[in-house]
Amino acid sequence: MKSILLIGLGRFGKHIAMELYNLGHQVMVVDSNEERLNEVLPYATNGQIGDSTNEVFLSSLGVRDFDVCIVAIGNDFQSSLETTCLLKELGGKLVVARAERDGQAKFLLRNGADEVVYPEKQLAKWTAIRFTSNHILDYIALDNDHAIVELDLPDAWAGKTVGKIDIRRKYGINILGVKRSGKLHLTVTPDTQFSEGDTVLVLGENRALQKAFRI
Repeated sequence: MKSILLIGLGRFGKHIAMELYNLGHQVMVVDSNEERLNEVLPYATNGQIGDSTNEVFLSSLGVRDFDVCIVAIGNDFQSSLETTCLLKELGGKLVVARAERDGQAKFLLRNGADEVVYPEKQLAKWTAIRFTSNHILDYIALDNDHAIVELDLPDAWAGKTVGKIDIRRKYGINILGVKRSGKLHLTVTPDTQFSEGDTVLVLGENRALQKAFRI
């Protein structure tokens, strides 16, 4: 369990708070809007109404005591940048900030952010891949060049073993797991045999995944 300071309670911030709550973390939420704050309080340990660009207010929250500080402000980049900078100056251990484009990310990283997330960009990429490939069930980008993909078992794999398919030698793709009847099996050996109806979890370079599975 970690202690999280979450600043900015728009749609993105609200969903983060809900997920952190489900994971059992202690979350303090902050927003300048009382209505937004009240909507999220059921998923938080504590909450404060205030201006996160005000150093006195931010200092009163005890920034150093939190394991992670998340800046989820989405409609005011200047406030996001000022808040990020102040959090780091006040001793934030790990400051994560939201960006909508690369230019914003560069400013945030230069002014206090340890990590930057692109919710719209990341979701757009996932949506484009997920819904233009009939057999792709999920997609997780690890970096610009690698990804984990969950997909329906290719027809040609049914009844064959991992060793027989030999996709690692052909494409450099690793099979991480097999889901059968809703249960994920992560112990995969060359003798693991695929059955019709399985789904497969694979890891590889984007180009190799595209070529192997026609993504």
